[in-house]
Amino acid sequence: MTTNVSDPPAMTTQLVDPATLTTCELTVVVPVYNEEESLPACVASWIATLDRVGIDYRLLVIDDGSTDATAATVAELDRHERVVAVSKPNQGHGPTILEGYRVAARTSEWVFQVDSDDEIPADAFPALWMLRHGVQAVFGIRLDRYQSLDRKLISWVAALTNRVLLRGQVTDVNVPFRLMRADALRPIVDVLPDDTFAPNVVIAGVLSRDRAAFAELPVPFEPRRSGSVSIVGWGALRAAARSFVQTVKLARAL
Repeated sequence: MTTNVSDPPAMTTQLVDPATLTTCELTVVVPVYNEEESLPACVASWIATLDRVGIDYRLLVIDDGSTDATAATVAELDRHERVVAVSKPNQGHGPTILEGYRVAARTSEWVFQVDSDDEIPADAFPALWMLRHGVQAVFGIRLDRYQSLDRKLISWVAALTNRVLLRGQVTDVNVPFRLMRADALRPIVDVLPDDTFAPNVVIAGVLSRDRAAFAELPVPFEPRRSGSVSIVGWGALRAAARSFVQTVKLARAL
C-alpha cells in the first residue's frame, strides 16, 4: 500500500501518549458513547476471553463525550491493569476510533476494534484470531443482522463506494469486529484527516484490495440491549452522503 499524500494531517489531539505505554501483542480499541449499562459487562467479557486465549493484550476504552454516567464507569475501568480508559470531548464514532487506531498501531503488533454495545460477543474472537497468520487483516461478517431502511442505505452506499472507489473486496465494510496488523494499519491512519467520518470503510478498502491479504469470518450478531443508535433517520442519510464525499476525496489520495 502506498500513500501519495504529501503532507499528512497532524493529530489535533493526543488521546494517550504512546510513549507512556508498553508494547503488547494486541490492542483492542473500544469506542464508547452513552453505554453506562452495558460497558462493565462488555469489558468483563473481553477480559475473560482474552485471558483464556492467552494473549498479551490491552483494552483501550475511549469515552466519546457521553452524556450519561459512562465517564464515571470509564474512570473505574481504568484501574484494571489490562485497561487504558479515557474520556474526551465528543467528536463522533469515526474520529474516536481513528484516534484509538493511531495509539494502538504504535504500541502493539495487532489492532482489533469492537463496539461497546455487545452486539457481537467476545466469544467470537478466538476463531477470528486463529485466522491472522499470513494476512494483514481479518474481518467479521455479521450474520442475521436486522437493519432499518436508513441503515440499509448507509451500508449499501458504504459497500458501493468501497468497491468502486477503493477497489476493496471485503464483504462487511464497516463491521466493528476487525483485526488488523499494526504495520499495515499505521500508514493508512496517519494520512486520514482527524475528522474522517467512516475510517473503517476506507481502511477496509485499502486492506482488502489484494484478496490474499485478508481473511473473513461469519460472526453472530445480536440487537443491542441498552443504549441507543446516535444517528437515525435523516441524520443517517446525511451521514451516508458525508461519508461518500469524504471517501471520494480519500480514494484519490490513497
